[in-house]
Amino acid sequence: MASQPALARRLTTADAVHIGVGSMVGAGLFTAFAPAAAAAGTLLLLALGLAAVVAFCNATSSAQLAAQYPTSGGTYVYGRERLGPGWGFVAGWGFVIGKTASCAAMAMTFAAYVVPGAWQRPVAIAAVIVLATVNYHGVTRTARLARILVAVVLSLLVVTLVAVASGAPPAPVTLEAPVGWAGVAQGAALLFFAFAGYARIATMGEEVSSPRRSIPRAIIIAFAIVVPLYTVTGWVLLDRLGAPALAAAEAPLREAAERTPYAAWLTPVVIVAAAVAALGALLSLIAGVGRTSLAMAREGDLPSPLARVHDRYAVPHVAEVALAGVVSVLVLVVDLRGVIGFSSFGVLIYYAIANAAALTQTGPDRIYPRVLQVVGLVGCVVLAFRVPITSLIAGVLVLLVGVAGRALVVRRRDGAGA
Repeated sequence: MASQPALARRLTTADAVHIGVGSMVGAGLFTAFAPAAAAAGTLLLLALGLAAVVAFCNATSSAQLAAQYPTSGGTYVYGRERLGPGWGFVAGWGFVIGKTASCAAMAMTFAAYVVPGAWQRPVAIAAVIVLATVNYHGVTRTARLARILVAVVLSLLVVTLVAVASGAPPAPVTLEAPVGWAGVAQGAALLFFAFAGYARIATMGEEVSSPRRSIPRAIIIAFAIVVPLYTVTGWVLLDRLGAPALAAAEAPLREAAERTPYAAWLTPVVIVAAAVAALGALLSLIAGVGRTSLAMAREGDLPSPLARVHDRYAVPHVAEVALAGVVSVLVLVVDLRGVIGFSSFGVLIYYAIANAAALTQTGPDRIYPRVLQVVGLVGCVVLAFRVPITSLIAGVLVLLVGVAGRALVVRRRDGAGA
C-alpha cells in the first residue's frame, strides 16, 4: 500500500500508564463484579485470581510484542507479522467489535450514575461525542485528561473502600449451592473484561516515546496498580454485600456505601467516582479502537478512509468520528450487562492471538519465558468459550461475519489484480 502519514510520538511512559489504568479502572470496578458474582458466587475472588493470571500472561506477551513492533494496531499488527494476515485480521476484528461494545457500556455506565432513566441514553451519546472531540484534537489532550481522571478516581475509590470496610456491617452468612469449576471459569471470563485496558498502551505504540523501553514498562506498571485495587474491591463487596446481593446489584459500590453510617456523603462520592471512571475508560477506549481501525485500514482490511491522519492534530480523525457514530447507535439498543460477555469474548480472542504471536519470538526480541505465553493462550481460549451462551453465540457470529467479509474482499482484490 502507499505510505501513510505517521502519528506523532508525544506520549511518555507516565502518560501511557495513566491511559492504561484509566481504561481498566472504569471498565471493571463499576460493571463486572455483579455479573461475575452471579456466576462464581462466594468463589468470586478465585475467579478474579484466575482472570488476573491470564491477564498477566497477556500483559507480558503484549509488552514483548509491542517492544518489537512499536506501531499502532496492537495484536492486529503482531498477528500479521508473526502468524499471517488472516490471523492478524481475526485479532483486529475481535478487538474492534469487543471494544466498540465496551465504549457503549462505558457511556451508559456514566449516564446511569448521573441522570435519571429517561435521560440516560441522550446523556450517554453526549459523552461519546464530547470525548471523541477531545481525542480528535490530539493525543496529548487525551493523555492530559487521562491523568486527571485517574487521579480523581483512585482518590475517591480509596476513600470509598476504607469507609465501606470500616462502616458497613458484614453480610449475613447464607447457604449457597456450589458453583463448581464452570461457575468460576465464567466468572473469570466476565471479570477479564475488567483487565483488558492495558492493551490500550500497545495499540498506541506509534505515539509513545522510546517505545522499546516505555511500552513494556507502562503495561506492567498499569497492571501492578490495578490488580491489588481489584482484589481489595472484590473482597470488600463480597464481605459487605454477600454473593447473592452483589449478584443482583445494579451499582454494587453505591449499594455498599448506602449500608454505611456515612451514606449521606459517601454515596455522592461513589457516584462521582463511577462517573469519572467511566469517562476515563471511554476516553481511552475511543483512542485505542480508533488506532486499531487505522492500522487495519492501512492494510486494506477496513475501508481506506479510516487510515487518514489529521494534518494538524496527528490523530486518525476519520476512524474516531466513525467510531463515535457507531457507538452512539449502539447506546440506543444495547443492555449494559449484556455487552460485557460479548466484549470479553472478542478481547479474549484478540489476546489468544497475541500469545500465539509472542510464542514465535526469538533472540533479543524474547523478554519473557514461553510458559507465560502458553498459559495465556490456553487460558484465553478456555475463558472465551465460558462467557454466557448468548454472548458466545453473538460473538462467534459477528466474528465469522467479519472473516467471511474479508475473504470476499481478498478474493475480489486478487481477482482484479490477476
